[in-house]
Amino acid sequence: MDEDDATTALLEAVAHNEKSAMSSATGLMVLGAALFGLGVVGFLTRRNLIVMFLCTEVMFQGVLVNLVAMGMVWKNLQGQMFGLYVLAIAAVEAGLGLAIVVMLYRRRGTLDAESWRGLRG
Repeated sequence: MDEDDATTALLEAVAHNEKSAMSSATGLMVLGAALFGLGVVGFLTRRNLIVMFLCTEVMFQGVLVNLVAMGMVWKNLQGQMFGLYVLAIAAVEAGLGLAIVVMLYRRRGTLDAESWRGLRG
């Protein structure tokens, strides 16, 4: 095997690896979009505060998966780092959101979002 054959084989391997990474990133982006869409549909169609809260968490996870996929496409760690940041924000949001839902339940005794329409001016 001479030097040209080795270079050609190396370039083919790199191209195959890039193709494989791109197809897996595309799959992750589709998964993230599906998660985000399911979260939106769930949030808009449900009236239970806990279910609406869980749907926002599903939307957050969809965004997180897309950030990781974008990091794979651009071959840097910024997507993963921003994903970790979003994960931390989602954890804080989960704690605050559940506390608010518990407080709302204690006031009205129901988790139905329609019972809070009275707050509108």
